[in-house]
Amino acid sequence: MKIVKLLCVLGLVLGAFSFGFAEQTKRTASVAETKGVVEVKIGKGKWTPAKVGMELNQGDIIRTKKDSWALVNLDGMAETATVELKQNGQLKMAELLENKDEQAQTTLLDLALGEILIEAKKLHSEKSKFEVKTPTSIVGVRGTTFSVSVEATN
Repeated sequence: MKIVKLLCVLGLVLGAFSFGFAEQTKRTASVAETKGVVEVKIGKGKWTPAKVGMELNQGDIIRTKKDSWALVNLDGMAETATVELKQNGQLKMAELLENKDEQAQTTLLDLALGEILIEAKKLHSEKSKFEVKTPTSIVGVRGTTFSVSVEATN
């Protein structure tokens, strides 16, 4: 009898934890256009040439070389934003999450180097976040067009 009670309690606890974690789902981004030498690093893999239509997930990195650029669409409940990564840039899709129950999205882009031009759509809810992280700051956005740049230090 004690074993049955213990298993019931354990099942309830595990069910509560899985429900809490199930709320957030991962979103994706996709490479919409490229010009010149554009590469992606999927997960911990090696740098490979970017292709139009290629899917980028949370943790993936895209970079551009001299005289090159890439346009990335951030998807979610609708297209969340378009991001143009200009030449000699490196951008990580640090967080791409969605909570469908709350109609909220979390977007965190990590710009290590270069310049991006973002056209962000209006956020879906007050709980949504759209941020760009650089080595020296974090910028929050509520829906607008803006650019962020990071220069290399020697």
